[in-house]
Amino acid sequence: MNLTDFTYLLNKPEAINDRYADTLDNVLSAFPYFQSARVLKLKHLYNQDSFNYNYALKVCAAYTTDRSVLFDFITSDSFVAVQKGLYEKKLEELMNMNVVGSEIIVVEGKKSEIDPLEQSILTSIKEATPTEEQKAEEKLAIGKPLEFSRNEKHSFQEWLQLSRLKPIVREETTQPIAAIDENKKKKLELIDKFIENNPKISPIAKDAVLPAIEPIAEDTSHLMTETLARVYLEQKKYSKAIQAYEILILKYPEKSSFFADRISDIKIVQQNNN
Repeated sequence: MNLTDFTYLLNKPEAINDRYADTLDNVLSAFPYFQSARVLKLKHLYNQDSFNYNYALKVCAAYTTDRSVLFDFITSDSFVAVQKGLYEKKLEELMNMNVVGSEIIVVEGKKSEIDPLEQSILTSIKEATPTEEQKAEEKLAIGKPLEFSRNEKHSFQEWLQLSRLKPIVREETTQPIAAIDENKKKKLELIDKFIENNPKISPIAKDAVLPAIEPIAEDTSHLMTETLARVYLEQKKYSKAIQAYEILILKYPEKSSFFADRISDIKIVQQNNN
C-alpha cells in the first residue's frame, strides 16, 4: 500500500475491501502503534459485520492515545451509515437489471457414488436443528458489532474497562543510604516512645447513642441503555445484563415484552455457561 492509497482510504474508509484489509494487517504487524491504520481496519470489520469487531475495538482503544477521538470516529455518520446504504444501492441495481433472454441448461452425466460415511454425515447435518442456547444467542445478537451512539460514552467506557492499563510507576531512590538509615532510626524512636507512654483508648459507653449512617444510593438508571445491556452480555456478566433489562422495562414500559424476552434468552445462555 502506497501513500496515495492510504490517503484515499482515510478520506473514504467505506472503500476498504478485502485486498486493502490484508495489506492493513501487514502494515499493523510492522507498525502496531499506527493508529490511523487500526481504525481503518476497524471500519472494515464493522462493514463486514464481523464477530472480531468487538474485540478489535478493545485492542484499537489500547493503542489509541486519545480514546475520545476514537469514540467520535465510531459514532460518526461516515462510520455507521455508509456501508448499509451501499449494500441497498447494489441490491437495487441488481433487482432493476434488464434481462434480455434466458436459457435453461441441463447437464447430464453419470451420478457420482457417495461414500456411505459421507452420506451419513451429510444427512446428520441436514437433520440437525439449532439448540435452545443457539436460538437464544442468535436473538441476543451475541458477537455482533456493538453500536454506540454519541450520548453513550458511559457504555463505551464500560466496554473498554478491561483495556485500562495502569502504568507501573518506579520511583528512583535519590537519597543516600546514610540519610535513609537516619530516617529509619527516627521512625523507630517514635514507635518506642509511643509504646512507653502506653496510650489507652477509652471504650464507648454501652448506653451511648451512635449516629445512624445510611448508605447513599446513587441512581444510575439514566445511564442504562440497550447498548450497555449488550455490553454486559458480551462480557458474560449475565446477572448485570438481566438487571440492565429490568431497568429498561421500567424506563420503557412500551417495550417491556421485548425486554422480558431478552431476559428469558439470557437466562438460557447463563444456564448453559455456568
